[in-house]
Amino acid sequence: MQFNNITGQKETKEQLVQMVQHNRLSHALLFLGKEGSGALSLAMAFAQYIVCEKVNGKKETPGPSLFGEELSVSEETNIQLDSCGVCAACTKANQLMHPDIHYSYPVITKKAGQTPVSTDFIAEWREFFSANPYGNVYDWLQFIHAENKQGNITAEECNDINRKISLKSFESEYKILIIWMPEYLTKNGNKLLKLIEEPPPNTLFILVAENEAMILPTILSRTQLVKIPLFSNLEIEASLELKGGVAMEKARQVAALSEGNYREALQLLQHVEDDWQAIVREWLNLLVKKNLAGQVKWVEEMSKQGREKQKQFLKYFTHLLEQAIRIKSIPSLLDNANTGSNEQDFALRLNKLCSIPQQEAIINELDKASYYVERNANGKMLFHALSIKLYHIISNNSLILIN
Repeated sequence: MQFNNITGQKETKEQLVQMVQHNRLSHALLFLGKEGSGALSLAMAFAQYIVCEKVNGKKETPGPSLFGEELSVSEETNIQLDSCGVCAACTKANQLMHPDIHYSYPVITKKAGQTPVSTDFIAEWREFFSANPYGNVYDWLQFIHAENKQGNITAEECNDINRKISLKSFESEYKILIIWMPEYLTKNGNKLLKLIEEPPPNTLFILVAENEAMILPTILSRTQLVKIPLFSNLEIEASLELKGGVAMEKARQVAALSEGNYREALQLLQHVEDDWQAIVREWLNLLVKKNLAGQVKWVEEMSKQGREKQKQFLKYFTHLLEQAIRIKSIPSLLDNANTGSNEQDFALRLNKLCSIPQQEAIINELDKASYYVERNANGKMLFHALSIKLYHIISNNSLILIN
């Protein structure tokens, strides 16, 4: 993967290139970015950049050393800002088959009594990343049919890492290990401490994490932090329009809902034709008019939807309420709002229906419902209970529900 294939992150890409070209690169990097930030894709592109023959490999004049002496002025004028994408090293790296780029990630036990290691799942890993470059660990575990099994980076995996990194590189000048989700290392990660602190020459560790607090402090202290920011709404909108061929209005709506999470944006696209606004309107009308038979029918239909659709619906309703609160708090935003006129009109109607404290109470209940949907709550019971709570909030009989 090349930097050019990754949406946005212009400053981070430049930072990574400068780290190599000006020899400011630590032997262990921590790419820290929330879900959907593209941290893993950046790590893959960075690894390819390092092994690329035009950047640091086989060329007539010696290139800059990754950990060595400073570049001369003449060399700096010809800085390669991305991997070439066509040399043998790039081709292998792009296919996740380069012999000097190793991968470690959470895995599950395939057979009882056998301790799994990442290489047992390398074929699945290549297929997964090719199809889901912005996927999260849940997507990965579902892809390898984990079901209720917990993913783990095992002690045996740490032993395997120590063995692989101790070997000489095969083709490139550098050996690279990408550890995805080091949060799953637990105490097994202590087996890697000496290797990370005193690695063999020209060895680079790239840890790709989402939650800094869940990484072993002993490992965290041995890494150089590279923060990966979430995408801006404009970056997601532009990418969906240019790369995905999504209509401008839909791209704008999806970008606003995704809140900088590109994985979430891609998930939303799967349901882009669903008219969530009409469903919200129907639900609220049934609640306000006390149409119990209609509410039962509505709950039946919603409970039949998949978990992802239920989550997207709740997220969209929350988005509408947040939009309504912003408009009511800062009326000048109405003219400059990024959402379409239909959403503005609906937000204004919500402001007539209930006050800001009531809207905050509803958002609180929607957030809790989304939490339970994530944990496979019974859809029918959940939406029946949610309907009752929303009725009392809108009727101003139970604002205490915000607590």
